Amino acid sequence: LKLAWPLPSTRAPFAMSSTEVKLFGKWTYEDINLQDLSLVDYIAVNKSAQHFVAHTQGRYQMRRFRKAMCPIVERLACSMMMHGRNNGKKLMAVRIVKHAFEIIHLLTDKNPIQ
Repeated sequence: LKLAWPLPSTRAPFAMSSTEVKLFGKWTYEDINLQDLSLVDYIAVNKSAQHFVAHTQGRYQMRRFRKAMCPIVERLACSMMMHGRNNGKKLMAVRIVKHAFEIIHLLTDKNPIQ
């Protein structure tokens, strides 16, 4: 039995750019704009709030108004982790948000982050 070294890598079938951040590898943050100027300071979609997955493990509740720096999609996932049986199940909440975003994208053909 001969093995060729190095072994062939198992890469993803799509290549992602290292400069472009896409939520769940699908939706870009580039065309996001906020219509209401009073919410600009409280909804984080700027460069520092752009992540590939809505699970940063940040401690955004330690100081006053720091939760405004939390990415908006992660705040949505964290708000779903309530009512007893769902406490602390962030991976399940992130999966539900991902599936909901896919449904929104299929129905409207728009960026679901918007």
